[in-house]
Amino acid sequence: MKTVIEKKNIILGVSGGIAAYKSVELLRLLVKQGANVRVIMTENAQWFVGPLTFEALSAQPVCTDLFEKNDDASIRHIQWAEAADAVVIAPATANIIGKLSSGIADDALSTFLLAVICPVIVCPSMNTHMFESRAVQRNLETLRADGHFIVAPESGTLACGTTGPGRLPEPEDIVDRIAYYLSTKDLKDKKILVTSGPTREPVDPVRFISNPSSGKMGFAVARAAEYRGGAVTLITGPTHLPDPNNVKVFRIQTAREMARAVFENVEHSDIIIKTAAVSDYRPKDPATQKIKKEKGERVLYLERTQDILKEIGRRKKDQILVGFAAETENLEQHAETKRVEKNLDIIVGNIVGEPSSGFGADTNKVTLFYKDGTQEPLPVMGKDAVAHILLDRILKST
Repeated sequence: MKTVIEKKNIILGVSGGIAAYKSVELLRLLVKQGANVRVIMTENAQWFVGPLTFEALSAQPVCTDLFEKNDDASIRHIQWAEAADAVVIAPATANIIGKLSSGIADDALSTFLLAVICPVIVCPSMNTHMFESRAVQRNLETLRADGHFIVAPESGTLACGTTGPGRLPEPEDIVDRIAYYLSTKDLKDKKILVTSGPTREPVDPVRFISNPSSGKMGFAVARAAEYRGGAVTLITGPTHLPDPNNVKVFRIQTAREMARAVFENVEHSDIIIKTAAVSDYRPKDPATQKIKKEKGERVLYLERTQDILKEIGRRKKDQILVGFAAETENLEQHAETKRVEKNLDIIVGNIVGEPSSGFGADTNKVTLFYKDGTQEPLPVMGKDAVAHILLDRILKST
């Protein structure tokens, strides 16, 4: 499995708003993740983006009219509706929102939508005053009551010059919500604690000891758990990654701060997945001012930081505890030792230093070591896919 979206049949509905240009990037991202995407455009949408653009990116014919002369256009909307795993309308104008909420079917897109039985994800995009109008808000409430999913628009300066809600979310965020709505909610009612990223231990106000962890693996686990219905808390060291949707995020710097945040949250967690690369040592006496360059050598005295994972293992009750082991050699030996010493149910081990595995990479090649002594080596795959497989195994063990 590459992504949640891979091999899914997704219909992208494009209505006539200036944000239609973002639909091109949305289509590209969906295709990149392995989805089979077909596009339906309203007549007005074609004033902003031509059908040929969508045809080139999707490698599929674009539907613009119920009465096209080619092939089986007259019944295409029924066939597409039956085959669809999800429908996303982006941008969704006030017009198409009103039609869908009222059951109007007077063009290709609105007629298609009435035949759909899969999840429909509506992404409103319009002038702020239009979005906030009673009519549009009433129509959106009707759509929610009918079981459709609404992705709230972003706030900001719009093309029309107004400032406020109404801007179409970025394509990456829409893809994220599509993945959420397509995911089985098998972690519903579970509280999941995830740690991620590096820690930084100060030498002086401008220098620190750290490691190259990007936080990508931990963020992938947090996203996957949220997709699957979990109540997720993410405690992360310094990273450039944005907060995952609907995840409670604590951002820390040092191992001491990591420990404090973890122990404040661990007791009420059902599943703890600790991917963070926490510093094992910190400077014993960090300088309060910048250390100036001097002749000769300088000795830096280090002291041990708290072993957070081991302490969780000592405290854990009826909980699942997962750790990660990034090694440079003897993976099986070091991972097994760590699993036993820290009372882990599963440890995820990998060899760092290879382009496809370890710090900073978008992919990983890991082996899962289980409490019963068995092992499961996985091939190179994206970290999102690793995260979902790990959650599958955790659920299997409960």
